[in-house]
Amino acid sequence: MIRSLCLILLWPAALSAQVLTLPGNAAIEVEENVPLDSYPLPTGAWDGTTVPTRTVEGAMTRQVWRVAASGLASLQLMRPLREQLRTAGYEVIFECDTLDCGGFDFRFGTPIAPAPAMQVDLNDYRFLSAIRQGADGPRAVSLMVSRTPQAGFVQIIRVVPTGTDAPALTAADAPTARAAAPAPTGDLAQALTDTGHALLDGVAFETGAVALMDTDMPALRALADYMAQNPDQTISIVGHTDSSGGLDGNIAISKRRAAAVIERLVADYGAPRARLTPAGMGYLAPIASNLTPEGREANRRVEAVVTGPID
Repeated sequence: MIRSLCLILLWPAALSAQVLTLPGNAAIEVEENVPLDSYPLPTGAWDGTTVPTRTVEGAMTRQVWRVAASGLASLQLMRPLREQLRTAGYEVIFECDTLDCGGFDFRFGTPIAPAPAMQVDLNDYRFLSAIRQGADGPRAVSLMVSRTPQAGFVQIIRVVPTGTDAPALTAADAPTARAAAPAPTGDLAQALTDTGHALLDGVAFETGAVALMDTDMPALRALADYMAQNPDQTISIVGHTDSSGGLDGNIAISKRRAAAVIERLVADYGAPRARLTPAGMGYLAPIASNLTPEGREANRRVEAVVTGPID
């Protein structure tokens, strides 16, 4: 299936109007080129039933890039690519961020290259669709960006009119992408401000357990303080499990864990319940290997995700 590539990827300094550049520490994981195909280009978020799309036809290319840098955020990957597309004459017709996209349903409702080539963190991904009108028809591009703790991932799908003399592939040669300077250890507010999500350190569960221990939890106190200082923000508390057991059961357990954290936030730290929403991901967004006891322990966690200002 992996054949050749007709899409050039360049960074902001690129000279060609139809070129994107990825950072120098990016490596190609997947290259596919189909001479004639149709692609359901997403044009909206998951609407409760499906992902709205516009079908585009022509020569389709798909790439997946892995950016070798730890601590990247999805916005850090998306922003320069978005600006390059605009500079090249593309109009962004749809863009979304994680929960605004539809979370799990959007991610699995649009074509994504399978893991391990393309990794999508269900707590931190971004998607963009863009169109450029040409004399021979429209050119469509979609971007899906996400990350793991070790690397960033970018999927690019491009459809051009059949017979178009598309540019040839060049190596990624932009400046190396690195994570922003890390916030001080334990600075939950800084993490929420910089990346929109933060691990609630010290809030952990044994396999299958839901109840929290009756001890002071500095991370919850810090989150309540953040909410008091940012009264327009809403927060989703997201529970995660290891891979022991079935998916449905783990999703239920992880949501109950999130609900237990909210109860503690409200009862002990005065957080406003109306601005907190529980969510459960089960084992779908691991941060470590489930093949080791240490990895399973790390995956049994709770995170805070900023979901936006109050409407």
